[in-house]
Amino acid sequence: MSGLTTTTLQLAPEKLAALHQGLVIPAHPLALDENRKLDERRQRALSRYYAASGAGGIAVGVHSTQFEIREPGIDLYEPVLRLAAEEIGKAKLERPFILVAGVCGPTPQAFEETEIAGRLGYDAVLLSMGGLDGWSEEDILKRTEAIAAKMPVIGFYLQPSVGGKIFSFDFWRAFAEIPNVVAIKMAPFNRYQTIDVVRAVCYSSRRDEIALYTGNDDNIVNDLLTTYRFQVDGVAVEKEIVGGLLGHWAVWTQKAVELLEEIKEARKAGSLSKEWLTRNVEITDCNAAFFDPAHGFAGCIPGIHEVLRRQGLLKGTWCLNPHETLSPGQAEEIDRVYRDYPHLNDDDFIREHLEEWLSD
Repeated sequence: MSGLTTTTLQLAPEKLAALHQGLVIPAHPLALDENRKLDERRQRALSRYYAASGAGGIAVGVHSTQFEIREPGIDLYEPVLRLAAEEIGKAKLERPFILVAGVCGPTPQAFEETEIAGRLGYDAVLLSMGGLDGWSEEDILKRTEAIAAKMPVIGFYLQPSVGGKIFSFDFWRAFAEIPNVVAIKMAPFNRYQTIDVVRAVCYSSRRDEIALYTGNDDNIVNDLLTTYRFQVDGVAVEKEIVGGLLGHWAVWTQKAVELLEEIKEARKAGSLSKEWLTRNVEITDCNAAFFDPAHGFAGCIPGIHEVLRRQGLLKGTWCLNPHETLSPGQAEEIDRVYRDYPHLNDDDFIREHLEEWLSD
């Protein structure tokens, strides 16, 4: 492998600072036509939407982009990464914007995907640890070290119900010590496991070098408002989850940006209203409609697509896997959350710009 074998890429200082201040990073969906082929026009429109919404980055090639993009005969991993990078380049944004590439698989595959990401100008990789059945924690740490020697790594704690596995506190403490790990996305959808990661980072000598991001789409607001405090060698150490890298934020993104800014202001004020607990429930209720926990998350990707279809960004809800469709009653649940929480959608914002985003 050429290109990344001799030089370790680092995150630019202004992007690293932005990452630690907290960003909205949507997980980028895949736009397909009725023949389940890449709809390049709408794929570009999605990237334009995220750039215009005020997001601080996008994650491409992740679960929401569909892991099947890597399969022989589909071969969409590099094309979708390239399209997103091109559109962000064209946008000429004046704020820091972080391009994150999803990387998965055994070490040779992860190396190859990391090389593609680096060649296309991506800033960091979101390193999935799912699907590595039979690998020990030590094996996975060695794989992480190898990838971090090439590019900045965002760790990823994925919930077991969609292919993740449970890791120990000691694993996360060792993970946090790996140079060039710049952040960790926590998405176990589990309070105990989320606390394990935060506590492990607090025990690490690199705790100030690692930004924590929520991937817990079922608890977004609470994660972002909580100050975690642990006693480390008799000293109180505090850490916050500063932003989100979320499939949920692939929709209603402009409102998510407003939400995060409001949360940052609330943190500064140091006094939180009980109303935040209610808002957390509102957003989690919407996520239940989008992500379909009622059917074991079977409709989570089509649910995201359905919202984007209603807004005009996607033409349909098609996935590469023809069996991946909306679950029974899911469309009605999306109807309900649209009706119950009109203040959470960004339909007006999209309506104002849609024609421009869909233009050539």
